[in-house]
Amino acid sequence: MQDGVLLIPRDGEAVFWVRNSYQRALHESSFKDIRPMGSFRDAANESAPKKGTIYTETELVPYAHLQRFLKYFPFENIASADMTIADVRSIKSKYELALMKRSGEIHRHVTEDLAPEMLKEGMSEAEFGTALFKVFVDEGHQGIVRFGMFDNEIVMGHIGFGDSSIYASYFNGASGNCGIGPYAPVLGSPKRKLKSGDLVYLDVGCGYHGYQTDKTMTYMFGKKLPEYAIDIHNKCVEIQNDIASMLKPGEIPSLIYQNITDSLDESFKSNFMGYKDRKVKFLGHGIGLLIDEMPVIAKGFDSPLTENMTLAVEPKYGIKEIGMVGIENTFIVTQSGGQCITGDNPGLIPVY
Repeated sequence: MQDGVLLIPRDGEAVFWVRNSYQRALHESSFKDIRPMGSFRDAANESAPKKGTIYTETELVPYAHLQRFLKYFPFENIASADMTIADVRSIKSKYELALMKRSGEIHRHVTEDLAPEMLKEGMSEAEFGTALFKVFVDEGHQGIVRFGMFDNEIVMGHIGFGDSSIYASYFNGASGNCGIGPYAPVLGSPKRKLKSGDLVYLDVGCGYHGYQTDKTMTYMFGKKLPEYAIDIHNKCVEIQNDIASMLKPGEIPSLIYQNITDSLDESFKSNFMGYKDRKVKFLGHGIGLLIDEMPVIAKGFDSPLTENMTLAVEPKYGIKEIGMVGIENTFIVTQSGGQCITGDNPGLIPVY
């Protein structure tokens, strides 16, 4: 996590050049070769950079930062290493899976066991969000949720009372979020207060030692939702379970997406995976060091699944004047189908 650059030669060992803090990098990093640098000049003087092509994380490195690097590393071509890195990261080791399982258990415990008791009539979305954040951290959450998508800020996720969860949002997900305001559309609104009859929608990430899980849980506060809304929610849970059964090595994400969408009535598709014209074109996504990793359950993702990939599956449905129903959990790809690591509660937990 230190300010530096990791140089990986085609032949030879990687070198982690660190500006700040070199001492902390020595203490925390597992790289065998860690060296201090005042600027990229120091790394270049010892690395003897050649011309030709350098591969970098083009989705993450700002242009100005890249230009400062190229001042001392005069490569002629810049190419993307993003998909290669994403493909490597998509298959988790036993060590990584252990961390994700711990994140999933924290996630389950907080959203299924503790959150219902925290909901009080008259509290705001922001109050609930800040109280929930403290509980998550107390239980072991790392305190930050990381996305790879450019310019995507988030504190915990989407927290919505009633139809706040279908409010228009820049976020590339099924739900929306009013947030604190247009200057900070995150956490939850300080103005929207919880009242009897509200659907409470909670789509938040959790992380443990760098590795994250994604989960959506819903609650009925004060009284039951209308039966038609409950039926739609249950249909989303059924879709999640159908997708989970297909998360086996060799299955094709694009075909899973196509099979599910082809099975749905046209009327159901109108607000499936969003609300009105704000619908997303995926049913799930890879997850790990970032919330949004590979593979994606969507058209165009034709490479077969591999054992120990991890995916968040999230069928959801926006309902006018009620909000976003549905579910999301994180699964491991296994020979027998997706293994859920974030709990099995179907949602719409009653809080009366």
